[in-house]
Amino acid sequence: MGPERLKEEAMEIGRKIKRLRVGLNLTQEELADRTELSKSFISQVERDLTSPSIATLIDILQALGTDLKEFFDDEPDRQIVFHDADYFEKFDDETGTKTEWIIPNAQKNEMEPIRITLKAGGRTKDEDPHEGELFGYVLAGNLAIHIGQQTYRAKKGESFYFRPTARHYIEAAGKNGASFIWVSTPPSF
Repeated sequence: MGPERLKEEAMEIGRKIKRLRVGLNLTQEELADRTELSKSFISQVERDLTSPSIATLIDILQALGTDLKEFFDDEPDRQIVFHDADYFEKFDDETGTKTEWIIPNAQKNEMEPIRITLKAGGRTKDEDPHEGELFGYVLAGNLAIHIGQQTYRAKKGESFYFRPTARHYIEAAGKNGASFIWVSTPPSF
């Protein structure tokens, strides 16, 4: 690593510390009080006129509610908002179901939301009992939610929630089909 790269890294430290401080609405004086450092030292660090020791940097970061690992994590921010172009979809002609994974790679998350669109008379496949919980919100149309021997109805604007302790499936209950958001935890699709 050449001297230019080192200088670049040092400059980023000061800038990042200032960004964190301002984000917490702290003055340089307040940060100095929390870290038992002088206001002029904090100012010099933020302007990249001096570099803190590792121990001092740890103290500053602790006062800012973070740590070395998080501070130096170069991984780009995780995507927060997803669009149609991000979705992965699959259509099942046999059941008349279009499934859209609206949060890509959600299998690694604690929950997996999908959007399901059913043609008139369409239904999801039967699922055996499994661990976890299921939540749904009806976007359009009417649904019949079959859980074991019971059937429950839900229409646009209504939601449903259950633990899948019996065989279950969902079907469009009406002549226009239906669509709904289905969230399972843990991921099961």
